[in-house]
Amino acid sequence: MSSRPLHVLIAGGGIAALEAALGLRDLAEDRVQVELLAPDDDFVYRAMSVAEPFHRGEARRFPLARLVELAGARLMRGTLARVDLVARTGWTAAGDEVTWDILLIALGAQTREGVPGSLTFRGPADSAATAQLVHDASTGHVRSVAFAVPTLAAWPLPLYELALMAKVQLEEAGATGVEIDIVTPEGEPLGIFGREVSVAVKQLLEERGIGLRAHTTPVVFRSGALVVVPGRAVRADRVVSLPVPAGRRIPGMPVDVHGFIRTDAHARVDGYANVYAAGDITSFPLKQGGIATQQADAAVESIAALAGAPVTPAPFRPALRGLLLTGLSPRFLSANLLDARSELDTEPLWWPPAKVVGRYLAPFLAEHAGLFSEPASAR
Repeated sequence: MSSRPLHVLIAGGGIAALEAALGLRDLAEDRVQVELLAPDDDFVYRAMSVAEPFHRGEARRFPLARLVELAGARLMRGTLARVDLVARTGWTAAGDEVTWDILLIALGAQTREGVPGSLTFRGPADSAATAQLVHDASTGHVRSVAFAVPTLAAWPLPLYELALMAKVQLEEAGATGVEIDIVTPEGEPLGIFGREVSVAVKQLLEERGIGLRAHTTPVVFRSGALVVVPGRAVRADRVVSLPVPAGRRIPGMPVDVHGFIRTDAHARVDGYANVYAAGDITSFPLKQGGIATQQADAAVESIAALAGAPVTPAPFRPALRGLLLTGLSPRFLSANLLDARSELDTEPLWWPPAKVVGRYLAPFLAEHAGLFSEPASAR
């Protein structure tokens, strides 16, 4: 094996990319030389943006170059626009050439509107509109709000948070007559976490006076009616929904019919020994930050082993961790997707008590960015 460090190019500057850079520093050490290719000046911790409309938290921004430097990597500005995987060469949108020994794609997914006619909450950019909606409800101009989970929304938890925090804020404002409902194609609320969590969340919704229409797919909102399948339309003054993920096609990169990248159990792109992918850009159906870090971890272990590190790569085994902000005491949700075990508690089930749980990223941000007094700030 060559004594030259492997050049690992990570395309992306988000959660999966930073998790991978940190993991490679820890496992591969000087056996690799890591470079991140990203267009952004900042790393945005978007998970807390759901609390912004209610003044219970905020999406925080951190200089990406500094975080990458602390992670032991180098940042190159640009967006990967096309690749030649056989030649191990790519080109940025600006036409600059990049090369690699190992490529890890962590670009995230694109999104599109989930329920036409609704207020689609994508993150910080939609905080003001959401806050205005709640204000309108508190002053009597809106009497009913439906929070609608689109059919293809891969991560429904933020919608429940919006509904719960809106209800608390309205109650505090004395607007007790505003009707809040959750409309979802799920069989049970947050059913992906398993029955124990679903039962607890259902009870929480009932205690807060939030209606639930399960097994109901929202289609479009128009003229005061949320058209659903099956059943009659749901009458509502306003509807809040989530975006749905859409693929991101990069010329030269193999993708499925929806534009997502297929990977194996070690996050390796099908058919290429030196190309990996992690996060929302992959075809794994669940798009969530913690899942993205676990995919990155699987890639990191495989890459570290290729670089000669004494590591036995473990396959990607998805486990869910979700911090549910409720406007009062938050709930920590945990589920193992392989054996259906689930758990819910008002006390942290992991540490640090991050919204996005990453083996390397969460402790790193806690140390260098001063994050994770989240549960206290969300009370």
